[in-house]
Amino acid sequence: MSSTADAVADRGTDRIRLGDMLVSGLRMVPELPGVLRGLFRLATLKHDAPGSIGSLIEGHAKARPNALALSFEGQRWSYAEFNAQANRVASVLRAHGIKPGDAVAILMENRAEVLICVAAVLKLGAIAGMLNHQQRGDALTHSLKLTKASLVILGEECREAMASASYLPASGAPLSVLWDGDNAAPEGFIALRPLLASAAVTNPPETAKILLKSPAFYIFTSGTTGLPKASVMSHFRWIRGMAGMAESAVRLHQDDILYCCLPLYHNNALTVSWGAVLARGAGLAVSRKFSASRFWDEIRATGSTSFCYIGELCRYLLNRPPSPQDRDHKVRVIVGNGLRPDIWDAFQQRFGIERICEFYSASESNLAFVNAWSMSRTAGYCPLSYAIVKFDADAEQPLRDAKNHMIKVESGGVGLLLGEVTKSAPFDGYTDAKASETKLFRNVFKPGDCWFNTGDLVRDQGYKHIQFVDRVGDTFRWKGENVATTEVEAALCTYAGVEEAVVYGVQLPGMDGRAGMASLSLNTAAFDGAALAQQMHQRLPAYAVPLFLRLRHDQVTTSTFKHRKVDLKREAYDPAKVGDPLYVLQGGAYVPLSDDCYASLQRGDWRF
Repeated sequence: MSSTADAVADRGTDRIRLGDMLVSGLRMVPELPGVLRGLFRLATLKHDAPGSIGSLIEGHAKARPNALALSFEGQRWSYAEFNAQANRVASVLRAHGIKPGDAVAILMENRAEVLICVAAVLKLGAIAGMLNHQQRGDALTHSLKLTKASLVILGEECREAMASASYLPASGAPLSVLWDGDNAAPEGFIALRPLLASAAVTNPPETAKILLKSPAFYIFTSGTTGLPKASVMSHFRWIRGMAGMAESAVRLHQDDILYCCLPLYHNNALTVSWGAVLARGAGLAVSRKFSASRFWDEIRATGSTSFCYIGELCRYLLNRPPSPQDRDHKVRVIVGNGLRPDIWDAFQQRFGIERICEFYSASESNLAFVNAWSMSRTAGYCPLSYAIVKFDADAEQPLRDAKNHMIKVESGGVGLLLGEVTKSAPFDGYTDAKASETKLFRNVFKPGDCWFNTGDLVRDQGYKHIQFVDRVGDTFRWKGENVATTEVEAALCTYAGVEEAVVYGVQLPGMDGRAGMASLSLNTAAFDGAALAQQMHQRLPAYAVPLFLRLRHDQVTTSTFKHRKVDLKREAYDPAKVGDPLYVLQGGAYVPLSDDCYASLQRGDWRF
């Protein structure tokens, strides 16, 4: 399989070598007890055994009652205080009919009460439906229907969002809404805070009866291509992730504080960040939202020694003007996903980060990779059974041999990542059974086997390590070659005037495949189309150089900084649909796309 990755840069330096692993292994020796504890938990965790996230919280409240559990905007909760407050909310929920297996939807912006309410729901053996507070109307109604919740805990800051949705429980009974806010509850809503004053603070008996296989959360996909789906996160998968990632790889200490400014309805916050903290009984500092200008000030104010990131967050921080305070912090380890290889070293060196614990996973995935060995430019290692198979970008399907079996790539190759579905690595799926089945491949290498389709193209780096390359559907084929959008975006962002780049494929009349197009945000008023084209031809193979450019002030992203490409692809390079400046590659330079040029393209007169 050919890919832009083979020509954009010498990725040989990103191969994992035995010597590097041995050196990293020696550095891990002081933290070996924690690593072994996590691996032991991972090996002995049983799907049908008793256990839950609520039990972990109760354990820390008993063992370390005065230790910091949570902080938010100057307020602090010890583990004893956090556990007691969650118990109060659980008592109120029980009084309103919530029982094990029920779903409770939570609609709040980032604040301490989100985690308190989540803990309360989980302690009852119920399921927390983590709603995206940025959704409105049909999208929010759709998400509520997927949870099948009979009760919503609503933060007053989300009243307008809730009012835009039309949802009734399937039972036909009125929807119960518990209102949490400083202002009086609107008519028909139930004020939560007055009820907490007389609620029980003891641990609910339901917690001890929860099995690990029980569902804990409904986590919604980002919705970059349409309405979101609700993936099911069980206590087993959450705690398995905590053991494999948090204990074995992130390795926080009990006195650490992890700063989280990512949305609490997203797995990077709810599972990765909170899991890293609960693994050791460390502290979590929650921020209302990400701000590049306030980020390091909040890190310093909270005394944080760690933070959770998404790749674009790191790029935004790196794009800020250098400051003498860039290294004035206590952060020693960060955990997240999507940190691009092209900025990895620059970010780590500028901000003085000791360890970058990059990982790869997805809300619905049955496997995860994590950079436990502290290597550079890798999504890490996975001990579970997986395969990287050859992929046809045109058909958007894996290639098969004469026996109809999929074909594994060689070491260093790029292909589609699959995770084998087994008892130790089950696929919890979505709330929609049909949607769940579409994510599975069967009879992949032998009759009866079953594999989860991650939908991601990755590079096999050797020694069971991978590097993320692109999403299926984002990679496109042009001039008989596969073009990985992430590689082209990385090349574009090396140009001095480009602050952000989004690359996608567009159709050309009379041409096979899709031509490259890039939506660029610039940090300068001047745009030199000739200079940019020259640099792209130096850094990219000819087939990967974008033919079209669109200049826009800001790129549209989801709340987790994923670029929304659906509208970009639909509008393509049509001047009637695009209000931004458009450019076309002509004569070795990017020049404005005129109406005559567009008409010529539509007639198929141009050949590239």
